[in-house]
Parts: sequence; C-alpha cells; structure tokens
Amino acid sequence: MKKVVTIGGGTGNFVVLKGLKQYDLDLAAIVSMTDDGGSSGVLREELGVLPPGDIRQCIVALSESDEIMQSLMSYRFTNNGLNGHCFGNLFLSALEIVAGDFVTAISLVSQVLNVKGKIIPVTTQPVWLKMELSDGTILSRERDISLYNHSLANYHGLSLYPLPIANPAALEAITGADLIVLSPGNLYTSLAPNLLVPGISDALKNSPAKKVMVINLVNRQDQTPGYTTGKYLSEISTFIGQDIFDYLIIDNCSIPRDLSTFYSDNQLEPITDDLVHDSRVTYASMLNPNLKKVDGELMSKNRIRHDSDLLARELMKIVDNL
Repeated sequence: MKKVVTIGGGTGNFVVLKGLKQYDLDLAAIVSMTDDGGSSGVLREELGVLPPGDIRQCIVALSESDEIMQSLMSYRFTNNGLNGHCFGNLFLSALEIVAGDFVTAISLVSQVLNVKGKIIPVTTQPVWLKMELSDGTILSRERDISLYNHSLANYHGLSLYPLPIANPAALEAITGADLIVLSPGNLYTSLAPNLLVPGISDALKNSPAKKVMVINLVNRQDQTPGYTTGKYLSEISTFIGQDIFDYLIIDNCSIPRDLSTFYSDNQLEPITDDLVHDSRVTYASMLNPNLKKVDGELMSKNRIRHDSDLLARELMKIVDNL
C-alpha cells in the first residue's frame, strides 16, 4: 500500500483527502498550527488549547462514519454565547483538556469518527505567525495577515514565534512517504506555516518520496495581485530552500462567467499560468461544478474549489506510476 502524505491547512487538505480516501492508500495529513482566527482563535485565547479548526476539517475529510456524525463535527452554532463555534472544535478542545494533550485528543476523535489515515499537527507547541512588511509594519498574528487588505508582494519576512519543534510524527511521515502532496491553500497562512517549522523543509528535501504541488485556482487581488503559477512555485521553493517538486498540477478549466464576476467583485482573480513550458506540469479540468445559487444569485459563501474526485484521479495517475 502506497504511503501518501498531504501538507497544508484545513480547506486545501480537506479537498485532497476527501478524494484520496476512496483509494487503497496509507494516508497522512500534516496540518499547520498557526490558526488564531474565528472559533479556533477564541478557543486558543480562552482555553489555552491548540487550534482545532484545520485538524477538524481533515478529520471530517477522512471520516468513514455516517453522514450525520460528519455533519455534527462541522455544525456551527449561530447564536448566543456559542455563536461562530463549530461543535467539532469544541469537542477537540474539550478532549485536549481532559486527555492532557492534543495528539491524544485527535486520536480519540479519529476513533469515534472512524478516520481512514492519520492527522498530524506539524508541531504540538503553541505557535504564531508573524509577517514583516517592507514599510516596517508588523502583522503579528495569522488573522492579521488574512485580514490585511493591501499587497503582501514585497513583504520583508515571514516567521514563526516562538520557534517551535517539529512533531516527530510529521518528520517520520515525510521520511517514509511514497508521495508527498502540497495541497492548495493560502500561500502565506496555510502552506508556509508548515514549511517554516524547523526540520520540515530539510525532511522534504531529503525524503526519497516524489513530490507534487497542486497550484491554487485564484489570487486575492488585495494581497497577491498578479501572482502567477510560477510565482507560487517560486515562493514555496524559497520557503523550502529549493525547488523539490517532481510534478505540478494546474487546473485548465475556464471559470464560469457569473462566478468570475462574483469573485472579481470580492477581490479574487484567476491565476495566470506561466509554467506552460515546464515539463513537470499536468493540466486537467478539476473545477468543482457544484455552484449553488439562490434566486439566480451566487451564494456569498460559495467558493471556487478543486473537485475532490477529479483532483484525486490526477494524483492517482502519479501514484500508479510509483
């Protein structure tokens, strides 16, 4: 059985894992741990726990339990004191307190939800993300970076504090993998926080596994204006220390006009491809077709996403040739 490791945040990992779960694979997801916004941020501040949100999404993606249990883990309260909290986040945080550590909490929830594979926090220490901009401005939390509505293109530095120790289980998974997938996700707040943990990038460079990068579908016009597929590859390679990728997967599906307009109005734009001459590139149509409308209008929470099944098929073509 081939060992496949994904690296990313919650949403990107969710998309990749949900598709790969259908195949006979030994799966492991390495997850960033700098989330401090929304429900996860409140729980970090009030309970002193590690951020559960991205871990929860990966658990749901790999769960083979019935649909009601998966829905329960994703259920978000909408009023009173629990407004904005997901049940799964509260469950994981409570278990971390009762069990004494986050890894045990993940293991217990994984048993309850019949998870296929392993969910591995990249570090088990409290850690925050900091970005220094070229004008000297310091964005000292992941949420500050996510909410910043100006270009980050000329940032001066991105770092973690305090400097964490890599989770040994993450290093072991990378070392023993047959294929490593860098999932799609926000460049600076989902992907980089994994690669900045000391030891992770070295493990990636030294791992005999084949490595594939799934490149994002859209840019935030306010933060990453004009970033191309090559720019994403260059930025990730800088965080790692070199270009390690054997395969690059890029979607070549035209975004529907109404969705494109909707996203343009919300400061999002398709990524221009400038890697057309790179022999490592695989092009495929992988856009999720399930676009919901209400009274003819796209829902505000609608997102341009890779289709899990279509993306998994492309990844399995690589696995089958290992």
